[in-house]
Amino acid sequence: MEMSIFLPALPEIFLAVMGMVSMMVGAFAAPKRAMALVNGLVVISLLVCLALVVWLAEGRGFAFGGLFVTDDFAVFMKILVLLGSALVLIMSETFMKREGMARFEFPVLILFATVGMMMMISANGLISLYMGLELQSLSLYVIAAFQRDNVRSSEAGLKYFVLGALSSCLLLYGCSLIYGFTGTTRFDVLAEVLGAERAQASVGLVVGIMFLAAGLAFKVSAVPFHMWTPDVYEGAPTPVTAFFAVAPKIAAIALFMRVMLDPFGALIEEWRQVIVLISVASMVLAAPVI
Repeated sequence: MEMSIFLPALPEIFLAVMGMVSMMVGAFAAPKRAMALVNGLVVISLLVCLALVVWLAEGRGFAFGGLFVTDDFAVFMKILVLLGSALVLIMSETFMKREGMARFEFPVLILFATVGMMMMISANGLISLYMGLELQSLSLYVIAAFQRDNVRSSEAGLKYFVLGALSSCLLLYGCSLIYGFTGTTRFDVLAEVLGAERAQASVGLVVGIMFLAAGLAFKVSAVPFHMWTPDVYEGAPTPVTAFFAVAPKIAAIALFMRVMLDPFGALIEEWRQVIVLISVASMVLAAPVI
């Protein structure tokens, strides 16, 4: 098997490996130095990953049997996510020490959440979409409740977990309907099938797209799936709130755009009104709440 087939996913592979290395460093380092060592290692890993993303930005490439795609859009969004994650870690170290939360697990969780976001951005199938989304979400659930001795932080993590599980159920149900009515999960194949059968879009397929959009709307805090946001933002530690407000939103919006336009662009008339309604309602109703 040629290694070149993994080159498009090299930044994600590198970051995942460095996440495991960071856990080992934190586990065996002196407790007083573990946070500083791991935080520095993770920041350097994010910057090296950023360099790899830019270096490998040569047109459109696929990995893992076509389930992973990299293109100019993915490169741009990954740069934003990596910069956001690195800046949060740099700015949060002093705060975490002052509040007694200087534990090496925090930068490691940020790193794994970033890997999930990068997978979301490059997802080219419903399976890879869900894997990236859940890798990000599981890390964020723990980060939200990172201040374990604070009741509000624990409450924020629990609320985020319960509502996040609900959104995942909606998304999975939508994916199952889409797969059932098309017979494929890959975005490029879906685009071909739906483009060839434009006039035969079934009600079940449209319902599946709506469930999928509902699950993604939760991740971007869009109306009517935005009510978890103020509770989680208020209860989570300040650096966590800063991270939640930037990097995951960039990744979720990138995934939203890729999912709706790449495989379902031929059905834009079926879902455009719903997206317009959600967008307008989010700007008018959600802004005062968030």
